[in-house]
Amino acid sequence: MQQLVFATANRHKLEEVQAMLPGDLQIRNLLDIGFTGEIPETEATLEGNALQKVRYIHERYGMPCFADDTGLETEALDGAPGVYSARYAGAEGSQEERAKANMIRLLHELSGKTNRNARFRTVIAYIDADNTEHLFEGAVNGSIMEHAAGNEGFGYDPIFMPDGYNITYAQMPLCEKNLISHRAIAFRKFAEAIRE
Repeated sequence: MQQLVFATANRHKLEEVQAMLPGDLQIRNLLDIGFTGEIPETEATLEGNALQKVRYIHERYGMPCFADDTGLETEALDGAPGVYSARYAGAEGSQEERAKANMIRLLHELSGKTNRNARFRTVIAYIDADNTEHLFEGAVNGSIMEHAAGNEGFGYDPIFMPDGYNITYAQMPLCEKNLISHRAIAFRKFAEAIRE
């Protein structure tokens, strides 16, 4: 069975990704390999952050691994929060508390704006057994709702409505979101590549 390390401590991401990848892949997270520190995320782009994270873990453990970075980009705010999506409000606390603070800040900054077009984008960086680097991207266009709706998902899911739907990511069952999301698109490309 092929083993890959997913360079994340985000349990929600891990659950989504495990549901998307083939069952004969053993996905290990950072705790599984004994890593409990912080991985730097200091690059100015999603691609840069994903590569920085995967290189950091690969250099220390030498195992095939992958990392992703995801950003919500809004037209009215010149692409913000973008690469800073996870730490947009600068809040402390649990993942859920930080996510709520991020949504509140974004909704406040979009208040009164008619252009609510947005795009969710995920970039995956992968270093294979031959130490070769690969990048995969997935993106979904949509809009930002004025109020949060739904209890599924995480992050900005309660305020992001993908084009062609009249519900937010957070109103979809995980199995439905996993068919259409930005992360799903990127991970389908990744899964196809590691099968070759």
